[in-house]
Amino acid sequence: MIVPMTPVGPRPRRGVLVAEVVALVVATIADTVLGVGKGSAPGVLGPLLTTLVPYLGTAVAVLAVLRRRFPDRVAVLGWSVIGFSLASTGAAWLIGGGAAAQPAATEVLGIALLAGAACRRLRPVAAGVLATAAGVAVVAAPVVRYGVDSPVALAAVPAALLWGTALAFGLVLRDADARHVATLERVREGERLQLARELHDLVAHHVSGIVVLAQAAHALAENPAVPDQDPVEVYREVEQAGAEALTSMRRLVGMLRSDPMPSLPGGTLGDAVRAATAGQADVDIPDELDVMAVPSDLSGTVHRIVLESMTNVRRHAPEATAVEVGVSLEEDDLVLDIRNDGVSGDRSGSGYGLVGMAERAAALGGALSAGPEPGRRWRTTARLPLRTEEGA
Repeated sequence: MIVPMTPVGPRPRRGVLVAEVVALVVATIADTVLGVGKGSAPGVLGPLLTTLVPYLGTAVAVLAVLRRRFPDRVAVLGWSVIGFSLASTGAAWLIGGGAAAQPAATEVLGIALLAGAACRRLRPVAAGVLATAAGVAVVAAPVVRYGVDSPVALAAVPAALLWGTALAFGLVLRDADARHVATLERVREGERLQLARELHDLVAHHVSGIVVLAQAAHALAENPAVPDQDPVEVYREVEQAGAEALTSMRRLVGMLRSDPMPSLPGGTLGDAVRAATAGQADVDIPDELDVMAVPSDLSGTVHRIVLESMTNVRRHAPEATAVEVGVSLEEDDLVLDIRNDGVSGDRSGSGYGLVGMAERAAALGGALSAGPEPGRRWRTTARLPLRTEEGA
């Protein structure tokens, strides 16, 4: 079974999420234990505050975890928990209920997590404003609720340290994301440059054929020893060669605009596969596909996918004993299947080489999947719409 290729980029680590949830649960339990036995806050709003505030920590914990599910809603989630915390702190200050004030460990942890996420994902100004408000909320919670003279007010110091640590982590991750995006852009730029070079080769190949046909027709027309011939056939060949050049050039320029990978001109399907393997893999191609002439962009795509797969085998499976490349036809699609064994334990499906292969396949209207299989094996499968030279 093929495992779909994962999106390119740093993979979320389950261990981090588990540690985060455990910390929030522990903080919620600690707040509950510390809040047990406290009397009702005085004043008209006292009973309401005593009833509602214990659930605030749980709500903040849930919202903090939800930021992973809704990363584009970090600002809304962040301002929500900051608002809840400041409202609770303000209510405690108004009624003067320091003795009945509720602990704020979960609030502080949840706000710190959301502040760090904001520093990673929001625009600089929005992230700065939210981070500042978060700092005010985490420091004000123990100081205002319990009073400056209370020993609990000293909890503002570790709360501020936690807030600062979260901001630092958020900024580090923001920088890592920026560097990752920059690396992807460099990879795509390199592919575009490669495509530009091959576009030149493709145009030169077709235009050279047109020039040769025109020169041959001209030489025959000027040679008195050659009997008169109907020039219609020559014109038809020139027209066909020009149409092929225009079709291939339009397709390649379209690929250039969508940042896919380039192609190679000429050759049969079997030639494209064997040239990429360089005799280092067992190639299985049906005879009718082996000698099939396909458009240059399709043969180039097949060649580049196989070539990149062989590079990955040498890089991630240097001890591989079996590398298999198979080509088959399913309905109107050409299916390219590359398998190998000896995969090292650190192999992942998020390499930059797979980015180029997936974009090259998508540019032709196809798809690519890659992933591990049992027995330390790796499989890459590309499904490409089949177009022969006659149907190009």
